Amino acid sequence: MRVAIIGNGGREHAIAWKLSKSEKIEKIFCIPGNVGTNIENKCENIKIDSIEEIIKFVKNNKIDFTIVGPEKYFIDGIVDEFQKENLKIIGPDKRASLLEGSKIYAKKFAKKYNIQTAKYKDFNNIDNALLYLKNKKFPVVIKADGLAAGKGVIIVNDYNEAKVALKSFMIDGIFSEAGKKVVIEEYLKGYEMSVFVLFDGENYKLFQTAMDHKKIYEREKGPNTGGMGAISPHPKLNEDLLKKIENKIIKPTINGIKEEKLNYNGILFIGLIIQNNEPYLLEYNVRFGDPETQAILPLLENDLMEIFEKTYNKELNKIDIKWKNKISCCVVAVSKGYPFNYEKGFEITIDTNSQIFYAGTTLKNGKLLTDGGRVLSVVEYDDNIKKAREKAYKSLQKIKFKNMYYRKDIGNML
Repeated sequence: MRVAIIGNGGREHAIAWKLSKSEKIEKIFCIPGNVGTNIENKCENIKIDSIEEIIKFVKNNKIDFTIVGPEKYFIDGIVDEFQKENLKIIGPDKRASLLEGSKIYAKKFAKKYNIQTAKYKDFNNIDNALLYLKNKKFPVVIKADGLAAGKGVIIVNDYNEAKVALKSFMIDGIFSEAGKKVVIEEYLKGYEMSVFVLFDGENYKLFQTAMDHKKIYEREKGPNTGGMGAISPHPKLNEDLLKKIENKIIKPTINGIKEEKLNYNGILFIGLIIQNNEPYLLEYNVRFGDPETQAILPLLENDLMEIFEKTYNKELNKIDIKWKNKISCCVVAVSKGYPFNYEKGFEITIDTNSQIFYAGTTLKNGKLLTDGGRVLSVVEYDDNIKKAREKAYKSLQKIKFKNMYYRKDIGNML
């Protein structure tokens, strides 16, 4: 098989790395890929970007199957365009992608299909939003309606903080159109869990769980980022909680997708908060998570290509997904100043054999340089979290670049 992977982050490097081990695959084209994908077996980077160019490339190069990393392509309708050309791709179409593309759509969907979630109201007018908040008990959560690269969610502790946040979202437009409409919801106190479900349009299968660390500083302080690290599987998942997640979140979600006749075939990433051992939906994402994917895939024993094929062919009921009986720890090294302003172009030196997935990096004159906020992830796994963490952090000490920063508590907040 000849396969294409769209995206250029750590998640796409992890997918390329895993797919390169498949005996079914002869060649992998990474569009545009990164330094890491370029060095994986069978992989070649292709510098194209638009959906139109990608379709032309896929047709001209007889690509059998396309896998998409970033949500933007789904929301822009890449699946619709591929299906018009009878090209194989997995993921939701443009309409189904609203589950991630619009927080308001997702909350209304949850309410309609009785999916346990925080109480909320949505607004497209700042005066109405401020009036609503006059008598609210704080803290509350304010979310930009549209895509904001994982940064459009803010917890505010009083009315003045809310006023500043709403102004920056709705008037100043820090997320452009994405923040012109907002969701204001009750604050739930608990711990988060990422749950990944495969859905083929008829059957679903729980893929894996992870504990993500979104905030920039230790003990979940500071602004949200795209993700500073992950542990998989989630250490607090037990049989009782899993049953509740299936019955109160996953099954009604799948039922809702079918009832709405959404064209959905691929991975569904469900972000939860667990309060008093009860799961509540925080958000849907219509693709693999980053950095959760980097933590999850090293534990997968199956051929990932076979899983993708079974998903595409509506045959998920015919496959058993097997995992190593281990726990993995992924720690992300970032450029100091991320998620806001940071410098790049610093040389990276690596003296470790740990699994590394590259993201914001580039090669210039044979030197590996920083080229983004999230630079790379280090992944290790072992029989327990303590051992996995120790190995990951030991490796990080053997990686150097100017202004390198990483959290020291990934997997330690249990």
